[in-house]
Amino acid sequence: MSEIQGLGYMRNLLAKKQGRVSLRYKHYEMKNRPRDLLLTANTKVGFLNSMLGWIPKAVDSLADRLVFKGWKNDNFNLSQIFQMNNPDIFFDSAIISALIGGCSFVYVGLDEEDFPRLEVIDGRDATGIIDPVTNLLTEGYAVLERDPKTDVPVLEAYFLPDTTTYIRKGAEPETLLNPTGIPLLVPIIYRPDAKRPMGHSRISRASMSLLQGACRTVKRSEVSAEFYSFPQKYIIGLSQEEDEAFEKWKATMSTFLTITKDEDGDSPTVGQFTQQNMTPFTEQLRTFAALFAGENGLTLDDLGFVSDNPSSAEAIKASHESLRLTARK
Repeated sequence: MSEIQGLGYMRNLLAKKQGRVSLRYKHYEMKNRPRDLLLTANTKVGFLNSMLGWIPKAVDSLADRLVFKGWKNDNFNLSQIFQMNNPDIFFDSAIISALIGGCSFVYVGLDEEDFPRLEVIDGRDATGIIDPVTNLLTEGYAVLERDPKTDVPVLEAYFLPDTTTYIRKGAEPETLLNPTGIPLLVPIIYRPDAKRPMGHSRISRASMSLLQGACRTVKRSEVSAEFYSFPQKYIIGLSQEEDEAFEKWKATMSTFLTITKDEDGDSPTVGQFTQQNMTPFTEQLRTFAALFAGENGLTLDDLGFVSDNPSSAEAIKASHESLRLTARK
């Protein structure tokens, strides 16, 4: 058995992992703000914020394919335990949290009637040290309750193979015996390996980078659409007095504009700059969509780019083969 690290070490470990998981959740909840490039960061359009739902689509497309059916040999009557813990929500919550953070946790406790109570805790509020042989924790820590105003932990739990210690803010720690010999905090891991036994997030760095590029493209297209709707016009030959009296907004919105000749009989020259073309933005966004789809085993149809020539059922099934294999794995 590995050496026990202690409660202080587990708190620091969670603090290190919390930012990484929170970043993924921001992308999943579409609350992240894409980073602007230097060309647009300091302009008057910097307040614009465009979002795309590609990250939730990548996570949910895999989560919807993972359906828990039950145990083949239920010798310990586990099905009854999960039926008492609302399995319709429990499994979906555990799977989605594991896909977003790379790992989620199931906290096992007791209710008022000493019946097993299961609660899903995401990677922002729980962590542990994993045994590479059993893939179970040797030591665990979880924040069970936070202050809704300050986000400060109010109730914490420290899990060991033989005890579970509850630390409530302002009270003495309470230690309960654990007869199972395994910490009552069980990890659910997505794609673990020897280097990262706690798994990898479905939301990869490549996916987040591609999403930021796509959001910047949408932002640029929104700015260009304003110039596309109201193309810039110019007038050459106005005197200074006429220029000061000229109503630019009226000239922009008017469908019929009258400009008289000056005292010398010369008339100003009216022209219009070439309109913005939206096609480059559409093609760039489609390129980002193709790269994002390839990264996550999706198709362009999944991301909203409907083809003029719909694929056959066999072609659609083949395009989702990598996603199906990931779900099966």
